[in-house]
Amino acid sequence: MKVAGLGFRRDATLASLRDALLAAGGFEGLAAVATVSDKADAPVLKSLAHELGLPIRSIPADMLADIVTATQSELITEKFGTGSVAEAAAVAAAGRGARLISARSVSRDRMATAAIAEGDGE
Repeated sequence: MKVAGLGFRRDATLASLRDALLAAGGFEGLAAVATVSDKADAPVLKSLAHELGLPIRSIPADMLADIVTATQSELITEKFGTGSVAEAAAVAAAGRGARLISARSVSRDRMATAAIAEGDGE
């Protein structure tokens, strides 16, 4: 199962999320999108999920802590205890044995990030 993890700023647009996801590898074959719980109800994420016909997987912040990521953001590490919300959310949501198949990509406007992981879904 492939899951796209997304990280985004409060002011990110639907275009920002689309752009980040396209940069990470696109929409094909995705089973879900995932992000940290406090952003899972964001209208922009709901719009993207609806557009793609995918469920949103909400990942508690404490589950993201200590997930090893391919990329590192000092700000994100300080806030969440992991180097990338997008990468950690993708790995956490993809289930056991999940592996990152696309490291964090950033939208052109720098408002959103996306990464893709594959796992068994459990």
